[in-house]
Amino acid sequence: MSHAPVIRSDVPGSFARGVFHERHPRLVREVLDALPYGPAERAAVERLLTESTTGVLEPLGEDAPDAARWRRWGEGLWGRPWGEAPFLWAESYFYRRLLDATGYFRPGAWQGVDPFAPFKDAELAGAAVDGELAALSELDDLPAARRADALLTSALWGNRADLSFQLTAQPGGPAASELLTDDSARLWAELRRAGGGRVCVIADNAGRELLPDLVLIDHLLTSGLAAEVALYVKPQPYFVSDATTADVLASLTRLRTAPSPVAAAVGDRLWRAMGGGTLAVRTHPFFCAPLPYHDLPADLRAELAGAALTILKGDLNYRRLVGDRLWPPTTPFPDAAGHFPTAVAALRTLKSDVIVGLDADTVTRLDATATPWRTNGRHAVIQFRPQP
Repeated sequence: MSHAPVIRSDVPGSFARGVFHERHPRLVREVLDALPYGPAERAAVERLLTESTTGVLEPLGEDAPDAARWRRWGEGLWGRPWGEAPFLWAESYFYRRLLDATGYFRPGAWQGVDPFAPFKDAELAGAAVDGELAALSELDDLPAARRADALLTSALWGNRADLSFQLTAQPGGPAASELLTDDSARLWAELRRAGGGRVCVIADNAGRELLPDLVLIDHLLTSGLAAEVALYVKPQPYFVSDATTADVLASLTRLRTAPSPVAAAVGDRLWRAMGGGTLAVRTHPFFCAPLPYHDLPADLRAELAGAALTILKGDLNYRRLVGDRLWPPTTPFPDAAGHFPTAVAALRTLKSDVIVGLDADTVTRLDATATPWRTNGRHAVIQFRPQP
């Protein structure tokens, strides 16, 4: 298939340029306000911000544990302005360099300290989470198919505070008109057809978004739709709130200690599933790579192969799955995701420019609203492509 242009951040007025020149400066302020980093770390973060907006791409120092890998990933880019690199690549490298600046990899007091932990912890501890988890009990009375759809929809919308378990239990709820493509029936049919195989879930964000992912995983295991689940997380902090193993454990503890008996039971079952091996938390360096999934390394491709289904959560995984390009939005999803080694489903709220799999009427309707519908997080897709 012909390739659409790769998204870059040097286009004036573009969403990608706004990320580097508006979002990242805000993020840097928040990171430096959230933890009492010393003068050396603070100065390094400020230098990164300046370099990433006005300078050229510099490789990692030779003493970095992943220096060789990044030199290979960045071949042909070093010494060029940040804006000339693919947006996906440059954004990933910004977060890798932010860890460097805060001392995450260096021997010393800040080694291994997640710069985004204060944001993740505050979100998970919020009183609103108790209300959302309490609403889980309301789903127990629903017919099985309705309950499954409600759990899937909750995982789809993640941290939209107005779309908790309570609201997703209602058919035709507030999110129905904002779901632009809904392949959920095909997703469930594929799992029934596979008859209890292995399901892979590639996580996105921690905090309030990971909780419904875990509840969905519990449903897959308890219903027999999956005999085992592999939950893939990031090997290190990434993109502000992306989930690591530590975040999975924090979310499981939040479930197990919730006032809601239903939520606590989910947490206990998942804890035992991890101990027994039916839920395995896994990772791979490629999950923090600046590359699309088209470039999956052989070992990870082999690990995923054979799964009945891989569920990809969130916007970043979507960009990596279909390629971070300005596709015509009517490009069929199976064409853009045809390279993936298993049957694949994307649960994604739209927070960046790339989108495929829409019909022409939907695109015309959304364009007519004159709103940034591709990037404002108000719309979502559930898209599916069967086993190749």
